[in-house]
Amino acid sequence: MHQHTTALLSTLTLSLLASAALHAADLPKAIGAGEGQLDIIAWPGYIERGESDKAYDWVTGFEKETGCKVNVKTAATSDEMVSLMTKGGYDLVTASGDASLRLIAGKRVQPINTALISRWDSVDPRLKNAPWYTVSNQTYGTPYQWGPNVLLYNTETFKTPPTSWGVLFEPQTLPDGKSNKGRVQAYDGPIYIADAALYLKSTRPELGIQNPYELNETQYQAVLDLLRAQHSLIHRYWHDATVQMSDVKNEGVVASSSWAYMVNGLKADKQPVASTIPKEGATGWADTTMLHADARHPNCAYKWMDWSLQPKVQGDVAAWFGSLPAVPAACQGNALLGVEGCKANGAEQFEKIAFWKTPQSEGGKFVPYSRWTQDYIAIMGGR
Repeated sequence: MHQHTTALLSTLTLSLLASAALHAADLPKAIGAGEGQLDIIAWPGYIERGESDKAYDWVTGFEKETGCKVNVKTAATSDEMVSLMTKGGYDLVTASGDASLRLIAGKRVQPINTALISRWDSVDPRLKNAPWYTVSNQTYGTPYQWGPNVLLYNTETFKTPPTSWGVLFEPQTLPDGKSNKGRVQAYDGPIYIADAALYLKSTRPELGIQNPYELNETQYQAVLDLLRAQHSLIHRYWHDATVQMSDVKNEGVVASSSWAYMVNGLKADKQPVASTIPKEGATGWADTTMLHADARHPNCAYKWMDWSLQPKVQGDVAAWFGSLPAVPAACQGNALLGVEGCKANGAEQFEKIAFWKTPQSEGGKFVPYSRWTQDYIAIMGGR
């Protein structure tokens, strides 16, 4: 996961180095007075102010302490986040690894001075300097949360947890005696190609897939073939958390790639669901709060990044979203998360996760993300 840190730069190296050198000189030396406002693009459930549930509120205290009024724009996919950041008008984004390198390469975000973030030392060492937000020794953001992409399943259909992602990829009769056709979902995002690649890494070792984000032409074509065949099984390609929960509740969907956020929401709604990480492992996400290159409220943004690393905030977010805190200390003593909360959300799975990162060509060795995007759009359209 962390090898290839330098290789990731590939053809972007020179422009990124130049950009990093340019920015290094103008990193802020201190945090000034707040500007009174902060505009954040975030995943659903990431920035809560008690409107969904009074117990979950890590915005009100920040606003009182700093005077920075928080405005949130939720985004359903990484591509939407990149698009919004490209248009501008925002200060921060909670970017996953399949967006962060694109934002850096596109000069949409600026490096940060970690010395200005008082709680920086509390960040999980495994997330520090990670290749999805660190380029040329420049740090482009503050780790926020991480987690695996889980296999959500209906416990009435599956009396025992499914052991393979094959229930989503291969035509089969499920334990209830019915076909999986029209009863499973896949993620509506090109990065889902990596999920199929991870499955083939295990089930077709002769392909020689080492890293699901680094696919040569032969490997890539095999993955596309699998995804094209999967199309006839799919009820819907999901990207909206609320829609997926509705589909599981009302549309007969019994298995899907998902997040703990939806699993927890459905359980709270008394739905017969659970989640598992199959034998092939899982892709996952490590999200980073990144600062827009032209942020209009940089002082409030720095104050938020520091605030976001408080163990209480980190634990509350993890409890609400079903994620893992970027600050390990948050796993202890959080009333909302509970004693076993981090374990339940997958804390012990870190080494099994292939974390999202934007595929790079590395001088033509691998198929780049631009191709992933084109081809996955075609596959979702049945082509």
